[in-house]
Amino acid sequence: MGKSKQIGNHNSTRKESIGKTWKTKNYTKHLDQIHADMKPSAAAKLLKQEVDYDVTGSAQHYCLHCARYFVDLKALKEHFKTKVHKKRIKRLKEEPYTQAEADRAAGMGSYIPHKTVEVKTQEVEEKMD
Repeated sequence: MGKSKQIGNHNSTRKESIGKTWKTKNYTKHLDQIHADMKPSAAAKLLKQEVDYDVTGSAQHYCLHCARYFVDLKALKEHFKTKVHKKRIKRLKEEPYTQAEADRAAGMGSYIPHKTVEVKTQEVEEKMD
């Protein structure tokens, strides 16, 4: 056998439990937040960020749909081919849930079928240095 790798116990004096840390480790933006980021004015700001050395890749290589930074252009292009990115694109094709839709579901209006939104993978500019 061997010694357990878990550090701490349930009676720990730490502010956050280990379980909560594991659950929240891979949180990303929700789909409605990404839809807000995909609007042209917000997208332009996110795709043309200033150099920030505290962020991965100096904040120059950002996937708008997955809300992730990448080290370089090659890693970003490889990400576009992954299953994770393709699934995110597929989920973003549904229109975000609104309060009006919630009211209609509660019986305060007539049913309107869900609309789809045209979502394509972002264009990447190759910089010549």
